[in-house]
Amino acid sequence: MPVPVSQMATVASYVVGQKLARRKRYPLVLMLEPLYRCNLACAGCGKIQYPKHVLQRQLSYEDCMRAVDECRAPMVSIPGGEPLLHPDIQRIVQGLVERRKYVYLCTNALILEEKLDLFEPTKYLSFSVHLDGLETEHDASVCRDGTHAKAVSAIRAALARGFRVTTNTTLFEGADPERTAAFFDSCMELGVEGMMVSPGYSYDKAPDQEHFLARERTVQLFRRIFAAGRGGKQWRFNQSPLFLEFLTGERDYECTPWAMPAYSVFGWQKPCYLLQEGYAQSYAGLLEDTDWSSYGHASGNPACSDCMVHSGFEASSVDEGFSSWRGFWNMARAALLGPRVSAPGELAPVPAASAVEEASGLVQDWAAEASPEALEAAFAYRGDVTLVLDDGGSVQGFVSSLDGDRVRVLVKGNGEAEPIEKARIARVELSGRDAAIDPRWEAWQKRSEARA
Repeated sequence: MPVPVSQMATVASYVVGQKLARRKRYPLVLMLEPLYRCNLACAGCGKIQYPKHVLQRQLSYEDCMRAVDECRAPMVSIPGGEPLLHPDIQRIVQGLVERRKYVYLCTNALILEEKLDLFEPTKYLSFSVHLDGLETEHDASVCRDGTHAKAVSAIRAALARGFRVTTNTTLFEGADPERTAAFFDSCMELGVEGMMVSPGYSYDKAPDQEHFLARERTVQLFRRIFAAGRGGKQWRFNQSPLFLEFLTGERDYECTPWAMPAYSVFGWQKPCYLLQEGYAQSYAGLLEDTDWSSYGHASGNPACSDCMVHSGFEASSVDEGFSSWRGFWNMARAALLGPRVSAPGELAPVPAASAVEEASGLVQDWAAEASPEALEAAFAYRGDVTLVLDDGGSVQGFVSSLDGDRVRVLVKGNGEAEPIEKARIARVELSGRDAAIDPRWEAWQKRSEARA
């Protein structure tokens, strides 16, 4: 089943309306993260590596609807964590459908079959199933054997019941172009509506920091995949064809992170879904309080230099498609004839593994007197910290944001987000385990190496 004409028309009229209103920054897709809890511990994931008390938090139905109504984007993606673990996910999806939002519920599909009865097929709802390749590649990516077979079974069950189903795939260093092309062929044979694909971005605290792609290697990988797939004209992608040309180096875009804002238990993530540099309490605040010139390729920010992820650049390609008749023609041409792809060249050398390192080498039990640098360290750490106050008291929890003259802490025990004046903090201690070092991933790696 192709993408509904009504969805394409809704998005097109929305973008044209924003252009006519001369709005430079507008939301296209809301990334609504109702929880970070998950039933997998993927090596490349930076969203589940939080202390236990943070993973136990979740957005309420009211929180979700408030964010959707505030943002007013025509499409809503529900990532996580695993959204199907949320006890109110049925009501959340129903609320979005009633608002006529086009919803992509992202899932690893481990419990999708048993949850299908919660939902009704509608043009407004798609299950976006995480598949990172054929069986060997996917199971390695998610660090659990048997997950590929489970996901494929769930896809077939959802399709049989009339649901829209897409796949989402993240490609890492070492991906084989021939096998990736074969994987795309297998998705078409399954009968999914379309595929979404993106190169992996190196989350600061993802356990595996060795397999993220640099920019030139991303371009060469996608060129080789399309070459292996005879140009890819038999593939259906659930994303802008101009974004695919960006991935193959045919186009160059600047990042538009405000177009796919992320809202979670911490608030509106600054500046984007991938970088954690604090949170705004409203979408308007996200737009107004973020120094957007500090991000993107042109900024020189090293955290952005190799990024080509869909959440930063796909909206840029959509914007180009509706900015001029030339852009519209290019988009229509690519949609009808397939993306332009140059012949692959030599692969660039693998970048040094030090591209992203642990937060200044900090480990549990590190401590220092309060200073701007010590507070930055507490914010960068992916575990609980203890802030000793000037009156001898202390607060233990996860530092989620540095807001001006305050630190925002999710307090361990009660789960409340508590603002603390920086001037009151006398000492900083990294008291909890860095949750990014996941023993389940390390154990899987050892088993994998032993099998090899």
